[in-house]
Amino acid sequence: MLINFDEIDEIANPKFKGGEGDTMFRTFNDGINKIMRGRLDVGCSIGLHSHTNNSEIIFVINGEARCLYDDGEEHLTAGQCQYCPKGHSHSLINTSSNEPLTFFAIVPEQ
Repeated sequence: MLINFDEIDEIANPKFKGGEGDTMFRTFNDGINKIMRGRLDVGCSIGLHSHTNNSEIIFVINGEARCLYDDGEEHLTAGQCQYCPKGHSHSLINTSSNEPLTFFAIVPEQ
């Protein structure tokens, strides 16, 4: 099944999960899986949040990010993937100095 994210409206989520600025998403949701192409402009972030009922996979397409994961911190660049299993917490912060962070996020409902 082809999902063309360019044909899905981009929605701004201000201070998403307690983060800074707007998180922009183009979202496909079939009730079983949520697949999002996201964008964080310079200085924007997704706040620290827990995945109590599901997990999340984030694949970085472009830019650099800092990811707070449980009690640690991870640095992500294009081509890398961050996995937050059920029962864990994470955040995503654009650390690029002059470009948006673009990524895919997949949340399987469990």
